[in-house]
Amino acid sequence: MPNNLFDEFFQAEARMFLLATIRIALAEDGSDLTSQGLFTDSDMAQAMIVAKQRTVVAGLPIIPLVLEFGGQECQVHLNVDDGETVSEGTMVAAIQGPASQLLKAERVMLNFLCHLSGIANLTAQYVQALKGTKTTLLDTRKTLPGLRFPEKYAVLAGGGKNHRLTLSDMLMLKDNHIDRAGSITEAVRQLQTVHSPCPPIEVECRTLEEVEEACKCDIKRIMLDNMDAETAKTALSMVPDTIETEISGNVSLETIRDIAGIGPDFISVGKLTHSAPSSDFSMQFVPLR
Repeated sequence: MPNNLFDEFFQAEARMFLLATIRIALAEDGSDLTSQGLFTDSDMAQAMIVAKQRTVVAGLPIIPLVLEFGGQECQVHLNVDDGETVSEGTMVAAIQGPASQLLKAERVMLNFLCHLSGIANLTAQYVQALKGTKTTLLDTRKTLPGLRFPEKYAVLAGGGKNHRLTLSDMLMLKDNHIDRAGSITEAVRQLQTVHSPCPPIEVECRTLEEVEEACKCDIKRIMLDNMDAETAKTALSMVPDTIETEISGNVSLETIRDIAGIGPDFISVGKLTHSAPSSDFSMQFVPLR
């Protein structure tokens, strides 16, 4: 997957949020008094970033963005593209610049790379589990505050799809909306009255009665929330072809293929972002050439 996916994704507000997060991450570390005490600005160094395990890679283009905040120009060569699977020991990037700048940026660069690669790696496993089915894997909004866009980008790098980036991408009626509005029908009516044109609407259904009611409304998608397999299978048979279907809740690598077997268009998995183990990378100094 070429790194132009990164440039396509991180535009406008997505890029603004990413740069703000990088700035905050560097600020959290404060001044690197250790490196400042050991090296001058003219002490140049060369480093390589190496994968310490087999993993899908995501977040490599963030490395030069982090280094740009250091004030002096660094040379960065990315040896692989985001979305590629690398083996243990692969040098994924080479960097040259002031030693103090590389050391100041080291942990921030690795934190992004390890976290996002972990998400991409787990996503790729779920995508593989769905191979050959008609079901598309989606992420959720269960992301770390401030990292919504990088984490959802990592899902794309792993082969998954984004559910929605912001609350305005799709209007989603969840249990609290429906309970407060009084019914699914009334909630949909209010949304379509207030918003003109009205964005697509998705309705989260907890029971077969709610599915029956939602099917009578002008909506784009029905989500079956935390239903057992038999109930979900019955619910899917009730939904007309004009309405998309999504299953969410209690999905794991062990169960996702069986869930896909009952025929939903989408399965959304919160674990992709909130529970993905970080991949392991390290930065190592090497002699200057």
